[in-house]
Amino acid sequence: MLIIGICGGTGSGKTTVVNKILNILPENQVAILSQDSYYKDNSNISIEERKFINFDHPDAIEFDLLYQHINELKNGHSIEKPIYSYITCTRSSETIHIESKEVILIEGILLFTDERIRNICNVKVFVDAPADERLLRVIKRDIIERGRDVEQTLDRYIESVKPMHEQFIEPTKRYADLIVPLGGENTVAINILASTIRQKLGLSKDQDINSVFH
Repeated sequence: MLIIGICGGTGSGKTTVVNKILNILPENQVAILSQDSYYKDNSNISIEERKFINFDHPDAIEFDLLYQHINELKNGHSIEKPIYSYITCTRSSETIHIESKEVILIEGILLFTDERIRNICNVKVFVDAPADERLLRVIKRDIIERGRDVEQTLDRYIESVKPMHEQFIEPTKRYADLIVPLGGENTVAINILASTIRQKLGLSKDQDINSVFH
């Protein structure tokens, strides 16, 4: 089994990298786990208190469950992946069924802060992007997907996203086997990752990667 961890700052382009890799591969060949699904359920605290949750601190993640699920998949078992809502800061009662595959892709901003996650990954990838580019992506995403306005997003960036990136995320770059600047626009890095996966899956002929970017 091949387990690939993809880390990087908020808005660095991790999800784009994952999606472009998947676009090159046949469907249903890879199990996907996102760290975002494993944020701790906060239904036990008030809505007002939830506004102050620091989503960029490792303590916000239920790493024990994520690690357990990776091991379950590694051992050939299926899992029930949590569904987390950034709007309510709680987990849904429903889950997503994930079957074990020969390749597992795991992505998230804080993945490599957990030694167990680092050690279980065969390949560790850090997606790198300048701070101003990440901020622009965060503003767009938070407004569209997470119900925040520009002022709330900027306040959060200054108070938690930026300092947490510098304290926890950026230092984990040293654990990476592959650093990917430019995120989803880095065709060379995506080609390398896709080719590694195709080799593991026993797929002999590569799709032309250039078709993914047009």
